[in-house]
Amino acid sequence: MAGPDSGTQHQFTGFKKYFNSTTILGRRNYVILTYGSLVALFLAYKMRKPKEISHK
Repeated sequence: MAGPDSGTQHQFTGFKKYFNSTTILGRRNYVILTYGSLVALFLAYKMRKPKEISHK
């Protein structure tokens, strides 16, 4: 009931060990990566130097 591979054990190596869709920790790492990327983009947008307005 928990999915197509509910009875098998997965042995991931490399990148897939930390980012996969079959384990709770792998899913959590994707969420952390997504939210971290959004925060980094927001901070980069807020910290860029504003254009100077020249008055004639």
